[in-house]
Amino acid sequence: MAKDFTILGIESSCDETAAAIVSADKSIHANKIASQIETHAKHGGVVPEVAARAHLDMIDDVIAAALADADMTFDDIDGIAATAGPGLIGGVIVGTVAAKAIAAARSIPYYAVNHLEGHALSGRLCSDIGFPYLLLLVSGGHTQLLAVTAPGTYHRMGTTMDDAAGEAFDKCAKIMGLGYPGGPAIETAAASGDAKSIRLPRPLRGADNCHFSFSGLKTALATKLAHLGGVQTAPIHDLAASLQAAIADCLADRTKRAMQIFATQTSTSHTSTTNTLVIAGGVAANKAIFARLQTEADAAGFQIIVPPAKLCTDNAAMIAWAALERHDQPDQLDFEPRPRWPLDPAATPPPGRGVRQ
Repeated sequence: MAKDFTILGIESSCDETAAAIVSADKSIHANKIASQIETHAKHGGVVPEVAARAHLDMIDDVIAAALADADMTFDDIDGIAATAGPGLIGGVIVGTVAAKAIAAARSIPYYAVNHLEGHALSGRLCSDIGFPYLLLLVSGGHTQLLAVTAPGTYHRMGTTMDDAAGEAFDKCAKIMGLGYPGGPAIETAAASGDAKSIRLPRPLRGADNCHFSFSGLKTALATKLAHLGGVQTAPIHDLAASLQAAIADCLADRTKRAMQIFATQTSTSHTSTTNTLVIAGGVAANKAIFARLQTEADAAGFQIIVPPAKLCTDNAAMIAWAALERHDQPDQLDFEPRPRWPLDPAATPPPGRGVRQ
């Protein structure tokens, strides 16, 4: 692939309308994001219908802004990629239709990108990482551990049995009256709290598998809050710090188990002396969680890679890069958007429990 092969990426799977322009040499020429946080904050979470209308209103302006930032026109674009799932289907359709229209009008390749694969490969956009590597994908809607062996080839080692870590942050922040989005709000409140002051459970800690569970932790926090008199009298900062520590411990414990399995499984085929753990998704920006994971990675002999914050949260640069990873395999314009699209279709749910993909 020529180093100057350039793709315009579009991301619209949730509440960010984003467009980015990335070249095969990893140059990010533009990375524009129009946030809907203020719109959804008053509802305490994302309202799908509102999000879809906002994407429709903003998509053209965001694409135009990306081209302007890059000092490019459509003549400089060699291909176009858009998130085709998983996500809120209304927003996914907006981005997909825009990408297909541009591809058809300009006679350039179209790439339907799995949003999760964008996160999964984002570490390779910012660092020189070879395959295979272990991925902790931890975001508002997903918490998974995957072995990444090539673009399009993933083995899911563990997943959440109920809520994702970011979802737990959002729900608990709402319970505590800290607002939306919950992750940054809880991290801010936790900075002045005592993480050891309030006992909270660590679901599945020490289990032989790599799965997660956060729903019970949310219930435990709600119970503690009620016993402490509610948001008016409870030590909210201590609760936030205790919750953050509990989530960090759960993520670290399950990732520790995954590193043990990954190191054993790749020892005969992986020639590198150092295994790699990539952490991607919006929750990866939490400093306390990163520090906890860093400790476990160091102990296991793994190098740890976390993309810059702008590439951890939902963005279009990772979508463009995922398309560049398979630039010679474009999709047909009749590709249908998917509200659900697992990276590892062969993975089975944890025994006895449902699981979101």
